[in-house]
Amino acid sequence: MTKDARLVGYPPGLVTEYRRAGLWGTRTIADEFHAVARAHPDRPAVIALDGRLTYRELDERTDRLAAALAARGLAPGDPVLFQVTNRLATVVAWYGVLKAGLVPVCTLAAHRGHEIGEISRRVGAVGHLVEQDLVEFAREQRAGHPTLRELFVLDELAELEHGVDPAVARRTVDAIQADLDPDGIAVFQLSGGTTGVPKVIPRLHAEYWYNAAEYARSWGWTPQTRVAHLIPIIHNAGIVCAVHAPHSAGACLVLGTADLDVSLPLLARERATHVLLGHGHFRAIAHPAFDAAAESIDQVVLSGAKVPPELFADLERRGVWSGQLFGMGEGMFLTTRPGAPRLARATTVGTPLSSHDEIRILEPGTEDEVPDGEVGELVCRGPYTLRGYFDAPEHNARAFTSDGFYRTGDLAAIRLIDGERHVSIEGRIKDLINRGGEKVNAEEVEQLLLRHPRVRGAAAVPMPDPRLGERTCAYLVVDGPQLTLSEVQEHFAALGVAKFKWPERLEHVPEIPRTPVGKTDKKRLAADIADKVEQERLQRAGAC
Repeated sequence: MTKDARLVGYPPGLVTEYRRAGLWGTRTIADEFHAVARAHPDRPAVIALDGRLTYRELDERTDRLAAALAARGLAPGDPVLFQVTNRLATVVAWYGVLKAGLVPVCTLAAHRGHEIGEISRRVGAVGHLVEQDLVEFAREQRAGHPTLRELFVLDELAELEHGVDPAVARRTVDAIQADLDPDGIAVFQLSGGTTGVPKVIPRLHAEYWYNAAEYARSWGWTPQTRVAHLIPIIHNAGIVCAVHAPHSAGACLVLGTADLDVSLPLLARERATHVLLGHGHFRAIAHPAFDAAAESIDQVVLSGAKVPPELFADLERRGVWSGQLFGMGEGMFLTTRPGAPRLARATTVGTPLSSHDEIRILEPGTEDEVPDGEVGELVCRGPYTLRGYFDAPEHNARAFTSDGFYRTGDLAAIRLIDGERHVSIEGRIKDLINRGGEKVNAEEVEQLLLRHPRVRGAAAVPMPDPRLGERTCAYLVVDGPQLTLSEVQEHFAALGVAKFKWPERLEHVPEIPRTPVGKTDKKRLAADIADKVEQERLQRAGAC
């Protein structure tokens, strides 16, 4: 198939190098999964709250779904928006879409018209897969859309599989996959977004599978491993760490949800051995059902925010090994894997996943490296890190160094521990609010606030939160009486903005404070709201 001109590919010399080194394969993701399924047909592939499937069952069902999608007239390369949750049917849909040669677009169930409209038009989405409660929303999105024509409901996909002959389905899938380029686009992930609607991240078959397979190898996973996952499965971390990675090793995905009351008993019942906990689930350690789940767990990976020392110590007291992960949809993974010193596991995010990964710490805004131990911007490139956002040449000119290193926008430092260079994340340059793992672009929130007829000035800053890490606080300058939070949230709802982006506290000020060079003084505002939140906490504690 002809490569899309909007895709920034890897330099040919590097592609050759990665293949010679055995990093990249020559199969598509669908063919990689099929090979593993044939090697482990009777082993469990997915165990979810709503059912389970062996590798043979998952392979055959996704073959039939792929053939049915092809019969509907969907052609290889057609993008399909995914707005689904953590369910068994989601995993079936994922591989079925890939086997049909279609390209999953990993949107969030929380996205609304503000995000979906722009994303779907950017990639030319043809299909839209949703949960039942989003059907009416999906129908609205098709109105006036130039390419979006197919609506699929997750609960109804099984009906498409009925009556499809398995042998015919397998031949159909083989024919489709034979025409696909392993270096072509497999999946569209989304960036955290620092300039409005998230940028589109093209993930390619060979590099994306390598990312996952190397992750599984780094933890020493085998077919006996049971990988539990509670955060959204369609996030990049979900696809890489919980779907592709265990399936690259013949291991099992134990798929839970954010509801700890039902998910922790699932982990205990199914004897999960590994679990990735995002910041929003750090509290799982204190849940009454955690100890039963932890009896079989030998690896807990913590991700999404700096790990509190007391959390790390609490896991140690329980005899549970823990490490850290710092990853991004753009590619680069840093982890503290088995064998990493305790100090590294407790205080850093470790080392790059691949021996071919390259990282530098630069003076922000330059291409000058800073000495080890000093804080600067983390930049990276490697065999699974993008070379450019999809159809975004102007942004790419700013987002990469002259020699192709991706500017992450994260502040980091190199810490030398036992003679090895480990990375410590020290903050961020990007103006983002990390709400339980969902990245909220402060500038986007501010622009949306300024569309309110009474708002003259706005600044969005992170507000500390014990459960989610951060929430959005909006400082406002308004005409007339102060706005209520409900008025602002009604404004965001009318604009069709995902709910996790809505401000959750307002502070009215006469003017937005500025730095000496005229920029919004975000540090001053963030310190102000942090102090207010702390004072309120102390007052509540004193009243108890």
